[in-house]
Amino acid sequence: MPVNLTAPDPQSLHAVAGLRIATAMAGVRKANRRDLVLFALDEGAAVAGVFTSNRFCAAPVQICQRQLAAAHAIRALLVNTGNANAGTGADGLARAERSCTALAAQLGVGAAQVLPFSTGVIMETLPVERIEAALPALVAALRPANGSAWAEAAQGIMTTDTLPKAASRQVGIGGRTVTVTGISKGAGMIRPNMATMLGFMATDAVIEPALLQPLLKEAADLSFNRITIDGDTSTNDAFMLMATQRAGHAPIAALDSPEGQVLRDAVVAVAQQLAQAIVRDGEGATKFITVTVQGGRDEAECRLAAYAIAHSPLVKTAFFASDPNLGRILAAVGYAGIGDLDQGLIDLFLDDVHVVHEGGRHPGYREEDGQRVMKQAEITVRVHLHRGAAETTVWTCDLSHDYVSINADYRS
Repeated sequence: MPVNLTAPDPQSLHAVAGLRIATAMAGVRKANRRDLVLFALDEGAAVAGVFTSNRFCAAPVQICQRQLAAAHAIRALLVNTGNANAGTGADGLARAERSCTALAAQLGVGAAQVLPFSTGVIMETLPVERIEAALPALVAALRPANGSAWAEAAQGIMTTDTLPKAASRQVGIGGRTVTVTGISKGAGMIRPNMATMLGFMATDAVIEPALLQPLLKEAADLSFNRITIDGDTSTNDAFMLMATQRAGHAPIAALDSPEGQVLRDAVVAVAQQLAQAIVRDGEGATKFITVTVQGGRDEAECRLAAYAIAHSPLVKTAFFASDPNLGRILAAVGYAGIGDLDQGLIDLFLDDVHVVHEGGRHPGYREEDGQRVMKQAEITVRVHLHRGAAETTVWTCDLSHDYVSINADYRS
């Protein structure tokens, strides 16, 4: 069961003007489920994306990167679930391009104005014929991007997720209401590096197009690049930000302006909510764990220590068992790769419980206090290195029997 996560209420998801959404059943892998999602943008919208750093990236990732680098005016994003179209070589590229061409003909736009996205099983041929057959119904179903449309799209991009994931914010800029709404999917094969499994966010803010990419990059670094479930970086990770330019305020010309900061905070907040929802719905997860490392010389070494803790199967299984075998956390910090780490300076806290002081067991620590915290559904691990002023936070979950079962049965 997801950890303190519920399905989004469509009433809480605000509409984004200048964007339409549709879903359809194509039978990509399974019949009788919505497995195609379409985002259609009005003219004048700007689009930015960040993608997996996995060098064995999927065909749609390669095409998206190429289309965005060419600065095409993107008008549509087409998403299929059930098949990743990764590890499929030149044939996979041709099939993804064919889906873009077919959709472009339906919408009356250029094929280079369509971005494809896929998620699902790797190294299987994309059944593009089924996608093509479903496109007329998909285009006919397009409707304004209101709350119910967003909620339906959140369901349409799911794979092993148990719940759809969506979030929305509204802020005031220049006397106008500005909306930021987004969805994400992912529950396993999660250690994003530049993105998440799949994430789509839209805003009606009026912003200089050149600012969209740095805004998205910062949001990804503060959200999806701070989560891990199993340490695996997917072949298909993509996180997209669409700006429809319809809110009616004066254009944002600098991210460090007061208006730019208001938008930035809203985008980051939505991204963090979506990223944390992925961890809360981690395959087999029973605990949501925040890992904060403080007192580093720079953020990079804090991140090394935080991810060493968050990735450790021994740490994660201890959390699943509610076993305060907390020496495993110290061991992870020790092998994180901080070459001149002084273990005699380290402090470790489990929520409000001071476990380790100056590298050794705190005199006041009692195991029953540690176990009390370990039994909670949400836990914070805090490590202080006492080397400097830098810090970072990542979010992860425990590792249960169900994780193995879900992934052992994934293709069945």
